[in-house]
Amino acid sequence: MIPALIAPLLQQGLSLLGNAVLAKGKDWVEDKIGVKLDEPMTPEQVAKLKQAEMEHEEELMRLRLEENKLDIELLKVVSDVDKATTAAVADQWKSDMSSDSWLAKNIRPMALIYILSAYTLMAFSGGFGFIIPAAYVELLGQWGMLIMSAYFGGRSLEKIMETRSRKNGSS
Repeated sequence: MIPALIAPLLQQGLSLLGNAVLAKGKDWVEDKIGVKLDEPMTPEQVAKLKQAEMEHEEELMRLRLEENKLDIELLKVVSDVDKATTAAVADQWKSDMSSDSWLAKNIRPMALIYILSAYTLMAFSGGFGFIIPAAYVELLGQWGMLIMSAYFGGRSLEKIMETRSRKNGSS
């Protein structure tokens, strides 16, 4: 009901009220401005809503600013989590490379070779008339993108971190 209500508000240039409906709900807006938000809106109702929006503009703007601040805080939290995750992955890869285990050191290149070989095999098989379900091709393609991104992006990240640690160590 609420998304269907927002479109008419936006079409009538009532973006502050639309934002308030999204943020606080239809009932809150109706109680606050004293106007019912019914569908379809008559020209008289649109005029009343525009008048109410102008009268309550300060509070509606404050509400929009609060929503924007919450969005910015959420983006900061997500960014911090992404940085922590990237650092944890880089630390794990460093640990793998310093391990005595041959498998730990070579699992990433082996996985990349396997995925590329399987994808190539599927491509040739499809060329010779074998029917390969699209879901398998799509899944293998997604795995390939993930592994290539992790392998090449991870190697770049390792190099950057090595360079930074050498610069910080020599300073």
